[in-house]
Amino acid sequence: MQLTVMLESERYGEAMELLRFLLQCQGQEERNYEEWRSLLEWLETAFPYAIRSDEPQGEAPAEDQDMNEQDMARHLARTKLEEDSAYPDKLLNRVMNEPLSEATILALEQLSYLDGPQVDEKLMAWLQGSRVHPLLQFRALQTLRRRGAQGTLQLLRGQEASLIEIEDVPLVNEDFPVQISQVMERLAEQTEVHEPTLYYFAQELWGQFIMSIYGTSHYRKLVEGEEEQLDIWAGALHQMVSESLNGTRQEEETRTMYGITGSMRFQFEAAYRYLKGFIKSSLLDN
Repeated sequence: MQLTVMLESERYGEAMELLRFLLQCQGQEERNYEEWRSLLEWLETAFPYAIRSDEPQGEAPAEDQDMNEQDMARHLARTKLEEDSAYPDKLLNRVMNEPLSEATILALEQLSYLDGPQVDEKLMAWLQGSRVHPLLQFRALQTLRRRGAQGTLQLLRGQEASLIEIEDVPLVNEDFPVQISQVMERLAEQTEVHEPTLYYFAQELWGQFIMSIYGTSHYRKLVEGEEEQLDIWAGALHQMVSESLNGTRQEEETRTMYGITGSMRFQFEAAYRYLKGFIKSSLLDN
């Protein structure tokens, strides 16, 4: 999760340091080390200016200074394609047939920069014809939007069929409706100063959860509902993370914090169970 956050926020130097540290640790499965080595090698190739060292690095070459991260990633992907015409199929195979991991997310990112309608067609057919982890579904939808794909897809999101407009899929946090961030604003008022650890974990969980429910009836109810829906989800999120960190259930205290009255209790408990189910399914799938 920490690696994913670093990559999403373009903190590539920190991600490299973390990967080097992980590679020095012992007792992990060999496939983990292979994923970490592969990701580290890609980052060092794609973002050489972000490599940290005890020695002064000097200024990046002029051509690197003129290229942003997306340009460099696009250049790397196209270089790989020139070296290996089967490169897109290898990336697609990783996405479609390997467990959700940093490697599959990285493969989707690289697919964003490769031209050709076949990639779009294969991704769409896979999403509509297979049972895919909701998080991986969302990442694949983002890839399709970045590639300029258009149209509506009918997908099985969790236990329900959802219609997704590719052009509307959020690419960054700011693309989501304001209600999504307002849930975290409510939680921040209660935790950011006195329980910063809880706030941090809640922020991470909320981001993953929203990506997983995007386009579902729960998502629509959250963004189209009344203000009390924001309090309900903020309270349920607080309760879920607090239990995970502290091992205690103080539901009455949590409901009081967020103004959740007796008439809202049923919805609060339903939101809590849904969050708990999301965590459980994510652990099982990974």
